[in-house]
Amino acid sequence: MPPRPWIAIVGELVVLEHDQGTRTETRLSQRYVAAVERAGGLPFVVPHGSLDTQDELLERADGLLFSGGDDFDTARLGLGPTHPAAKPVPAPKQDFDLALARRALAAGLPVLGICYGMQLLALAEGGTLFQHLPDDRPGRRVHSGGVRHAVQLAGGSKLRALCGVATVEVISRHHQAIASVGPGWRVSGTDDEALIEALEHGAHPFALGVQWHPELSAEDPAHARLFAGLVAAARRRAEARLAGASA
Repeated sequence: MPPRPWIAIVGELVVLEHDQGTRTETRLSQRYVAAVERAGGLPFVVPHGSLDTQDELLERADGLLFSGGDDFDTARLGLGPTHPAAKPVPAPKQDFDLALARRALAAGLPVLGICYGMQLLALAEGGTLFQHLPDDRPGRRVHSGGVRHAVQLAGGSKLRALCGVATVEVISRHHQAIASVGPGWRVSGTDDEALIEALEHGAHPFALGVQWHPELSAEDPAHARLFAGLVAAARRRAEARLAGASA
C-alpha cells in the first residue's frame, strides 16, 4: 500500500492574556484532522513561524489545507478601513497565511481553503471582500451561527465533478465573504442570492476554496469528497516527485 501523503493544516493563532502578559497558541479542531485521515491523508499542523521556513515546509508537504478562522484586517491589506464588527486574526497569522498561500499556489501544491481559508486564497491573488454580512448586502441572508442553506455548484467546474452533485446543503459560520475573484480564479459555487460560496483556479492542478464547513458534514459523501480530492491530488504530487527523484 502506498504511503499516505502529508497534508499540512494551518490552524488558528490564538493570543491569550495571563498575569505575566500574553502568549500565543496554535489551535486546530480535530474535525479537520479526522476528515483528512478518513480521506487517506496524514495530517500535520503548521505552526505560525518564520516566513523564512515556508519554502522548506512546502517542499515537505504533499498538500495544504487552510482551515476556518476569524476575519481579515483589511486596512493591513490596503483594502480600506476594517469594519467595526470584524474580529481580525493576529497580524502575524494574516501575514504568514497570505505569504504561504501565494507560495503554495505558485508552486502548484494541492490546496484546499475552508471558510477563512477560501477568503484567504481569493485575497492572495486579487480578490475583494465583503467585510460584514448582511450590512454589505442589505436584505440578504445572514450566514453566521451555523445556518444551513443550499449551494449550487457550477456546471463544468472541477468542484461539481468532484462532489458529484449539482447542489449541496452546507453549514455556514461566517460574516465576511468574497465579493469578487482575481485573474485565473473561477466562481464554482453560489447560493440562491448569488453570494460566492466556492472558487477554483483554472490553471492549477488542485486549488479549491469553499465558504462553508465540510468538516462538519463528514457523513455526507459530497463533502467528504472535498478532502478526498485534496488527498488524491497530494498523492499524485508525491508519486510524481518520487518518480522524478528515482529517474
